[in-house]
Amino acid sequence: MSGVTEKFLRYVKVDTESVQDAEQFPSSEKQKDLARLLAEELRVMGAKDVHMDPYGYVYAEIPATVPAEGLPVIGFIAHMDTSPAVSGKDVNPRIVKNYDGNSIQLDAAGNYILSPEESPELLEYCGQDLIVTDGSTLLGADDKAGVAEIMEMAQTMIAHPEIPHGVIKIAFTPDEEVGRGTDFFDVKGFGADFAYTVDGGKLGEIEYENFNAASLLLKVHGKSYHPGSSKNHMKNAILMAMEFQNMLPVFENPMYTEDREGFFHLDRISGSVDYTESEYIIRDHDRAKFEEKKERVRKICAYLNEKYGEGSFDAQMRDSYYNMKEKIEPHFHLVENAMRVMEEMGIEPVVIPVRGGTDGARLSYMGLPCPNLCAGGHNAHGRFEFVCVQSMEKIVELLIRVAARYAEPEALQG
Repeated sequence: MSGVTEKFLRYVKVDTESVQDAEQFPSSEKQKDLARLLAEELRVMGAKDVHMDPYGYVYAEIPATVPAEGLPVIGFIAHMDTSPAVSGKDVNPRIVKNYDGNSIQLDAAGNYILSPEESPELLEYCGQDLIVTDGSTLLGADDKAGVAEIMEMAQTMIAHPEIPHGVIKIAFTPDEEVGRGTDFFDVKGFGADFAYTVDGGKLGEIEYENFNAASLLLKVHGKSYHPGSSKNHMKNAILMAMEFQNMLPVFENPMYTEDREGFFHLDRISGSVDYTESEYIIRDHDRAKFEEKKERVRKICAYLNEKYGEGSFDAQMRDSYYNMKEKIEPHFHLVENAMRVMEEMGIEPVVIPVRGGTDGARLSYMGLPCPNLCAGGHNAHGRFEFVCVQSMEKIVELLIRVAARYAEPEALQG
């Protein structure tokens, strides 16, 4: 069994599920269990300046093997938590060797079938080895594949000082899945000039564009009356909230969008005739269109407040993160070097826009330009998640080669 596979199988056994809307940080203390494990493994393998801070971030350094003066310091970052969408407790992974292209029964009862019909990308891995779940939990390849790949990269580079490279920084973060992965990230202390998050999908993916994102909490104030005597008195907040939803563009909905198309997504609604709350997320890659979407919300609320009375609709919007593209483009060598290394390895680079956000998006706006590299997983946040062993092995080599690339004088030119 390869080192990265062994590490991955060990890490997914540690429950690191984060908690949505928790007040504490990290949102679940159990994330620190993996943080402590990683910190100890880094110390044992000989990494320098290894420490876990009070928030659960793990930082470490791989010292340069060539004169580092004038060379950029490159960082690699992955997140330790798993999504609360599906349980991450008692993960029971197994390896399907030499995948034959047929459906994979995950559980003994046959309730969960991973099939090429539902996941056609499976057919790209015929003859390779896949790691799958038993159907009772997610797998955790998002992002423990990235964690394992960075850890294997670190161990390999420390064990082989003949590999030329400058100073390399490593960090593992909590709470990425609940949107708080960089809340307390110490950019200055991390000490990298540039970094990569290793949190993408299939082998070959490079991402340097993501959504501009905002959250919307819509508070609708109605007026409750007995339905038998409510004529000209009742204002049903539930129906009013539905009216707001029906005034949004029908096809600017996640179920109808792809690539760089934005959307309004109603994520949760609760309440009564008297008072209803709707929670939305607003997304668009284009900053101008993103601002237009927020303005549309304001205009709809203004119209409905005129119809139902001032204060009936209260739209509380908050920007979450922005498209990192404008922060990466001045340092496009980060993308070009990764693509060049992939081509040298016989991997076809695929630049895609992220239909979501990454720690790298926020880090880029915190002064650390940080595009996203593939980690190898598929079907994240669900029971049908899987990752290819051979992809993880190649990604380890990719990270080593990218790090070594920055020891070359022309690296900053791409």
